[in-house]
Amino acid sequence: MALLSKKDANLIKDPLADNNPITIQVLGICSALAITAELKASVVMAVSVLFVLGVGNVVISLIRNIIPAKIRIIVQLVVVASLVIIVDQVLKAFAYELSKTLSVFVGLIITNCIIMGRFEAFALGNGPWKSFLDGIGNALGYGVILVIVGFFRELLGSGTLFGMKVLGDPVTKTGLYSIGYENNGFMIIPPAALIVVGIIIWVQRSRNRELIEEA
Repeated sequence: MALLSKKDANLIKDPLADNNPITIQVLGICSALAITAELKASVVMAVSVLFVLGVGNVVISLIRNIIPAKIRIIVQLVVVASLVIIVDQVLKAFAYELSKTLSVFVGLIITNCIIMGRFEAFALGNGPWKSFLDGIGNALGYGVILVIVGFFRELLGSGTLFGMKVLGDPVTKTGLYSIGYENNGFMIIPPAALIVVGIIIWVQRSRNRELIEEA
C-alpha cells in the first residue's frame, strides 16, 4: 500500500510547480528579494519556513474546532510567532553570524502571506495529516524558488556558492577570471531577484499551456 494517496501526494507536488506560492500565487516575494543574495541565507530561510508552516498547520488543525471565529487570526499569529521565536533562538545559538545576516527577515516570517494563507485556507478546514502535507508542500514550493534565485544571484553576483569560490579568484585572476570574466554586481541587489523570478515564471508558463490560459 502506498504511503500517500494520489490526493495526498498532490498536496505536496502541486505547490512545487503548477500552484507554486511565489511564481503562481505571487506570495512571499519580499523574502525572495531581500535574502537571496546568498545561497546559504536562502536555504536557511527555506528550512525555517518549512518548520514553521509544517508544524503551524498541524497545530492550527488540531485546535481548529475550539478557536472562536472572532479571534482566529490572533490565535494564528500567536502560533506562528511562537514557532518563529524557536527558529530565531536556534539560529542565534548555532548560526549566530547567519542570524545577523537574516536579521529582521526571520521575524517577518510571522507575517508571511503564505503561512497565514495556508492556516486560513487549509488548516482550519482539514485534519492534521492533510494539513501537515499541505504545509510541507507549500513550504517546499516556496523554498525551491528561494534556493534557485539564491543560487544564480550568488554565483553570478559574487562568483561563489555557500561563500566558496567556484569560478576562480578575481584577485589573482584564476579560473574564469583569467579569461576576462567579471562578477555581475547587479545580481546582488534586490531588483535582480525580480528578474530571476520573472525568468522562472516565464519558463514555468512556457512549459504549461494551462497556466498561460489562466493568466
